[in-house]
Amino acid sequence: MSTLSQRIRTWFTSHSETAKPPLESDVGKGQDQPQLVHDVQLEATRQAKLFDAQIHKMKKERRFFVKARFLFPLGILLGIFLGFILIQPSDLQDIHSNLLLIMEEYDISLKIPDIDLSRVESEWRRFRNNIPEVWKLNNDGREFQVGEAMKARGLTAHYPIVLVPGIVSTGLESWSTSPEYRAFFREKLWGGFNMVSQVIFNREKWISAMMLDPVTGLDPPGVKIRAAEGIGAASSFMTGYWLWSKIVENLAVVNYDTNNLHLAPYDWRLSMGNLEERDGYFSKLKATIEGFKARQGKKAVIAAHSMGSTVFKWVESPEHGGGGSDWVENHIESYITIAGTHLAKAMAAFLSGEMKDTVQMNPAGAYVLERFFSRKERQKLFCSWAGSASMWIKGGTDVWGDANWAPDDEPGSSHTHGELIAFRQAALPLSAHNITPSVEPTKNMTADDASTWILERTPSTFQKMLWTNYSFGIERNEQVLKKNALDPRKWTNPLEVQLPNAPSMRIICIYGHGKDTERSYWYAHGSHEYEESFVEVEHSTCTDPTDKCNYARPPSDISFSRANWIDADYTQETTTPKVRNGVKMGEGDGTVSLLSLGAMCAEGWKRPRWNPAGIKVTTVELPHQPAPNIPRGGANTSDHVDILGSTGLNELILKVATGAGHEIEDRFVSRIREFARRVRWD
Repeated sequence: MSTLSQRIRTWFTSHSETAKPPLESDVGKGQDQPQLVHDVQLEATRQAKLFDAQIHKMKKERRFFVKARFLFPLGILLGIFLGFILIQPSDLQDIHSNLLLIMEEYDISLKIPDIDLSRVESEWRRFRNNIPEVWKLNNDGREFQVGEAMKARGLTAHYPIVLVPGIVSTGLESWSTSPEYRAFFREKLWGGFNMVSQVIFNREKWISAMMLDPVTGLDPPGVKIRAAEGIGAASSFMTGYWLWSKIVENLAVVNYDTNNLHLAPYDWRLSMGNLEERDGYFSKLKATIEGFKARQGKKAVIAAHSMGSTVFKWVESPEHGGGGSDWVENHIESYITIAGTHLAKAMAAFLSGEMKDTVQMNPAGAYVLERFFSRKERQKLFCSWAGSASMWIKGGTDVWGDANWAPDDEPGSSHTHGELIAFRQAALPLSAHNITPSVEPTKNMTADDASTWILERTPSTFQKMLWTNYSFGIERNEQVLKKNALDPRKWTNPLEVQLPNAPSMRIICIYGHGKDTERSYWYAHGSHEYEESFVEVEHSTCTDPTDKCNYARPPSDISFSRANWIDADYTQETTTPKVRNGVKMGEGDGTVSLLSLGAMCAEGWKRPRWNPAGIKVTTVELPHQPAPNIPRGGANTSDHVDILGSTGLNELILKVATGAGHEIEDRFVSRIREFARRVRWD
């Protein structure tokens, strides 16, 4: 009998048992009640049978490809296919040891016999070799080709080279030995498939392990996370998703190895000061470069996604590296900035936890954070990672424009990029929610307005950390610029510090162009609601690290925060600029806007105010021309992350490293020189 009829019968039985005794006047009516119940049960049974028949008919009419008998085998075949793509033959030998580690972690006692998988490995290798390279996610047939071409020209390793990964590119592993985190010991918590498994099955522990102490910016009690070491620390984010491995492969062909090639991984969550205080990062990097010079008698080449200028100023400072004003001139041959986020642009992650503008975030890492964490959880993570604040927008309205204008506005634009954050609808007054605190209605905001507005909605600990470690203005007074060489807060902002006194050094800016990139945003409002994490946050201000933070609280210490997020429901492809899921698109490499990539290279560093030594700055723009049939775009991609595997970038790096850097000249494919001239430098 169907479930429906069973429920009806149970209901009538229970109600008939608990019914009150009938009154004398209702005795006649009560005599007909059993017959009525019986009739209702028969009708319910009949309806249930009809319902079951209809369900059975619908199941029969379902198409074959939506049935479990089709989907289950398809899932198995898809899993096997992905295994062939992602698993390397050498990984087979590790299956036994990895299985034992998993069993030990979950206290499973089971004897597993040793199995020789060498023959399976050889057969697997033979099978994979017969798969066309273009169908492999981690390979596309161009492995070592750039290096071979350079070797054929007679070029070989000349200068030692240091590779500095971008933010969030370095893998992080746990060294925690406290009982609650012991299962993570020596496991990668950022990068690799272990990260994905921990995020899925152990999410709360993963969050608590990855967050930093909000006050000190260092490890919280009982937790110890450190950057992975060696070239493998940033070669790939996970199996099949390469980062620096293509560059390392091609360098190896022209005789580079660990004796003249160094990858400098770091814990990107830390502020620059804490990176040196806890890990001695800059001291170690300085010693490595000096060691190259002592052993090989040649200056080094630095190729970096970020942090290059920070290294220079730290080394020069008498209170830090103590290298003196001529250290860079004596030790650095060339500085290659790859897709450099010189003027940055990431603030949405701190306000609404959205990953659209986290600049250095590779798509794999962004997917994990967006897929498995709420916006509030992502915001909480980013507000504890002081290193991520280095991506904050720099230069204010002088660089990014105001309510009427922006340097990179297109002719006929319906809305200026100078309004970095705009709202399609006016905010509801607080009185509509019976809330009385004096809060100004939200309006469209320039870069300066948006910075203040977002900071007011972040924890006071984050605000104090920001002002203690960073500065985001523009300095035009040359005397002040010279003094800023002694202020570590200024070192990550090229608008507030001068390039080193190294006239023989060369700076080469390489970045992609031709991919729609987020430039400004349409935001949406939510209602005012109580938010526990904002009890001491909403409209707090902390503008000076030496002062106590001021808290503006609503009555009775009740805090109401207005939920804000990028208006993903708004798309308008026919306007200028185009709007896609709440993002106003501009020019760039798909992640970083053109102004941030090229304004300093094309104009700012050409001015003696910021380049008193007259360092030669060369700009090379690589057009984004991906191959549609190759994963990640192939040889001519210029996407922010995938450019690391492009033929153009690899050729340029190898030319500099092998002593043929003089062949590199300016190459522009965008209007960056026009845009940069519009910036208010003076």
